[in-house]
Amino acid sequence: MTDTLQLTVQHPRPGLAIATVAGEVDMHTAETLRRDASMIIEQGCPHLILDLSHVGFCDSAGLSALIGLWHATQAAGGALGLANVPDRLMRMLTLTGVDTVLPIHATTAEALTTMTDSPPTGTGGHGSITRVTTGNDEPTRAQHAAGDSAY
Repeated sequence: MTDTLQLTVQHPRPGLAIATVAGEVDMHTAETLRRDASMIIEQGCPHLILDLSHVGFCDSAGLSALIGLWHATQAAGGALGLANVPDRLMRMLTLTGVDTVLPIHATTAEALTTMTDSPPTGTGGHGSITRVTTGNDEPTRAQHAAGDSAY
C-alpha cells in the first residue's frame, strides 16, 4: 500500500464540486481524504461528487471516510454522490449495505445530471485545484489554478 492520495477538484457550478480521487484509500490516507474533502464542503460546496475511477484499493478506513463525508454533506444541506466506482470497491459497498445509503452513479456526468437536474457545462471559470497528500497528512505538492483558494 502507498501513502499517497491525490485529489483533483473541479467546481462546475457554485456549491458543487467534483473531486477525483487517485491512489489507495486506506488506513494511511483515509483521514487525509476526509479532511481535505471536508474542507471543500466547508468552503461552500455542500454538494460533492467523488470520482473514484482512479482508486486502486479501499479498506474499511476508506469506507468509514466515505460515510463520514456523506454525513458532512448532509449536515451542510448538500449531498454526496459516488461516481465511476471500481468493481472491487462496489462489491464492498454492496456487501456492507452502504450502497443503499450513498448514491452511486456510473459516470461523473450522470452524477452531475442527477444532482443538478441539468447536464454539465464544464468548469465555467470556477477553476480547479490539485492537491497531492500523503497518509501522514503532509502535503507533498499543491497546484492552484485561477479562481480557487487554497485549502
